[in-house]
Amino acid sequence: MNILILGGTQFLGRHFAEAALAAGHELTLFNRGHHGADLFPGVEQIKGDRTQDLAPLRGRHWDAVFDASGYLPSAARRSAELLADVAGHYCFISTISVFPTIDAHTVEDSPKAQLTAAEIEAAEGLSQTTGSRSGGGYGAAYGGLKALCEQEVQACFGARALIVRPGFIVGPYDYSPRLPYWLQRMREGGPVLAPGRPERRVRLIDARDIAEFCLQQASQARGGVFITSGPDGQSMGELLQGCQDACQADSRLVWRSEADLLAAGVQPFADLPYWLPEADNAMMDIPSHAAEAAGLRYRPLQQTLRDTAQWLAQQAPAPSSGLSRAREAELLKAFGA
Repeated sequence: MNILILGGTQFLGRHFAEAALAAGHELTLFNRGHHGADLFPGVEQIKGDRTQDLAPLRGRHWDAVFDASGYLPSAARRSAELLADVAGHYCFISTISVFPTIDAHTVEDSPKAQLTAAEIEAAEGLSQTTGSRSGGGYGAAYGGLKALCEQEVQACFGARALIVRPGFIVGPYDYSPRLPYWLQRMREGGPVLAPGRPERRVRLIDARDIAEFCLQQASQARGGVFITSGPDGQSMGELLQGCQDACQADSRLVWRSEADLLAAGVQPFADLPYWLPEADNAMMDIPSHAAEAAGLRYRPLQQTLRDTAQWLAQQAPAPSSGLSRAREAELLKAFGA
């Protein structure tokens, strides 16, 4: 296939590009050139800003489009309208945040978040004034914006549109502060504050598994809407023990109850990634059954952790995130650890 990637040099987009190249497909990357300009030598790269001007894409034809960089409905509409008659298939990466409430019964056709006209206008204006391009820059509006982006793509591509809604994505090239926090902390060794019950559910998915699923669907020209949140059966204990094993460090997990942590002012998720109090843990319950039936497969969590740890060890030290080491030491001392 001849595939156009909108983005393609960060995290999920980069994994998709690598998977497509490994499978022998021909790629064109369209992005602003701010990240990874030296990646993929020999691959056509067109520099441009999708929120401003798509003119460099006019007059071209592609078998498929992969879009992991759409956050604003205006940008999604512009690209989908331009490409509707010149591309056979359009894969749009959305998010489970399109659902205003999430539990184990959430499925692909559950109600989606809605925004007022004023909220949409504010988000569009934010992009123009701050240059925000990522989901974090849109705060509470993020899920609603993604839901509107989905609608724009579906309006133009219909049954040729593949809408993928990931949950918490992990793996090499992860620029978030979440999994890297735990891997970096385990590498440092010593007692490590661990939140809640080891048996508490978590649900993570390797970016490479999503990329391979999207490529598989595009190769078969299959559309539809799929939640890709990750496999059943993962736990916080398995995750943190896996991080220890991946880093081969002399660390020791010190588990404290959520009641103790909340009483001490520890912020769920922000201070200790992937920790949510039991009452708020529904986001870790949402399954991916439809995607699994359509061909989504998972690599072992330990492989993901090992590969991510190896990649992270080759990177320049990132700014510390999550719970500071000084604050963690204070808490461990207060807890008698």
